[in-house]
Amino acid sequence: MSTFTFQKHLSRRAMLRGAGITLGLPLLEAMTPAFAVVKETKQAKRFVGVSLALGLHNPNLVPEGSGRSYKPSRYLAGIQDLREDFTVVSGSSHPGVTGGHTAEGSIFSACPNARGSTTRNTISLDQLMAKHLGHETRFPSLVLNTNSQTSPSYTENGSMIPAENSAMKLFTRLFVNDTPAEQERQAELIRSGRSVMDVVGAEAKSLQRELGAGDRDKLDAWFTSVRELEQRLAANESWTHKPKPKVTLKPPTQIPRDNEVAVERIFLDIVQMALVTDSTRFITLHITGNNVQGIEGVDEAYHNLSHHGMDEEKLAQLALVEQGVINEWAGFLRKLKTDKLLDKTMVLLTSNLGNASAHDNKNMPVLFAGGGFKHGQHLAFDQKDNYPLPNLYLSALQRLGLEEVSFATTETTMRGLEIA
Repeated sequence: MSTFTFQKHLSRRAMLRGAGITLGLPLLEAMTPAFAVVKETKQAKRFVGVSLALGLHNPNLVPEGSGRSYKPSRYLAGIQDLREDFTVVSGSSHPGVTGGHTAEGSIFSACPNARGSTTRNTISLDQLMAKHLGHETRFPSLVLNTNSQTSPSYTENGSMIPAENSAMKLFTRLFVNDTPAEQERQAELIRSGRSVMDVVGAEAKSLQRELGAGDRDKLDAWFTSVRELEQRLAANESWTHKPKPKVTLKPPTQIPRDNEVAVERIFLDIVQMALVTDSTRFITLHITGNNVQGIEGVDEAYHNLSHHGMDEEKLAQLALVEQGVINEWAGFLRKLKTDKLLDKTMVLLTSNLGNASAHDNKNMPVLFAGGGFKHGQHLAFDQKDNYPLPNLYLSALQRLGLEEVSFATTETTMRGLEIA
């Protein structure tokens, strides 16, 4: 963030009150929707990013051959009824991203060395989408995790958005109406946020006469963002008194903690209903659970299996887990297709780890579905000299109708990925 250079000394307290509000805004739940307004289009309107903390074993995932005549791999053989609905991408990764597990923060931001000691993360794909289009729904975005509160979703100032990891709380938040007292409490929080900005804005405005021309321009830009945010907060306040949608989906009552695949299914069922009811359009789900012994044929922890060292027994058990993960993802696609939402929803399955056993961030696993693209193909790029995966992200942004010309390290859309 740019800093102000004042001709006259200001107290540290005053600076913190000004900059602190600016930095903190993306972290406030009522303020996460963004400010820009995009005209209605007939293009894709939704994005769901499913990310895996422990990758996928590429020899079981990557098909033989390329283009539309590829031979399905072991993991894809059972979902060929969806063949024309998704694209397999191999030989791609995020340029400049290293660090094994610690590269999770870059899954959707593609920020080089995001976890390095001298760098800060940048906005993630889902949050950039929500910035421009999130105002159209009750919830600008949903950030979810099957097990913890970590997430690969980051705000514009590089702050991680804590994930919701309780399926019951998620269901309640989306579909259970708040009491009148809770509605008023939520409205008061929003009103309080607006009044805080009024105070900070008044204090900053009083400093204008003490600033140079350059700093006055910076401050004017800051005022503009404050005014836009106030308008968004006013719209948010109206949602607090509107009833939530009624759904036939039953609330989850028991979450199996020994079967990560079953937990994935529970979350995806809620995500599907959130999309059907148009409660939100931008969602990330990070799969991080370690307990998979509830899956038949598996008796080791997920993390241990991912570090298989090519041990045949571990690979056999890992395949059961990963096949389950992919099957649930495919089941989610089938439901969206039945609901006639798949052509309007981009669904991505990926991980920061291309080879979890070696902590390698190259050759990321990528399955990309829906969104009105021409699918049914394997885009096979160079396994040694990887193709930039941010190109896919830029394609996704433009498919939403956003006039983005760059994202992270790229200014180019994905080669071979065409609109249907």
